Amino acid sequence: MPQAPTLMAAGELRTALEAHARGDLPAAIGALMSIDATSWQAIEHRLTALGGALPHLLNSLRQETR
Repeated sequence: MPQAPTLMAAGELRTALEAHARGDLPAAIGALMSIDATSWQAIEHRLTALGGALPHLLNSLRQETR
């Protein structure tokens, strides 16, 4: 089982989601690229357990803000 994401990674993910919702793709990409590999694995594991993936989450956020 993957470890939990770090608090820093959780913050970067939040920053990425907020930037994506605003349409600021460079900031979203920058935040996502700041997440360490171990935290990425934990995030992916949690999203999969919820029946989704990051692209699906990003698309749903984008649609909600339109």
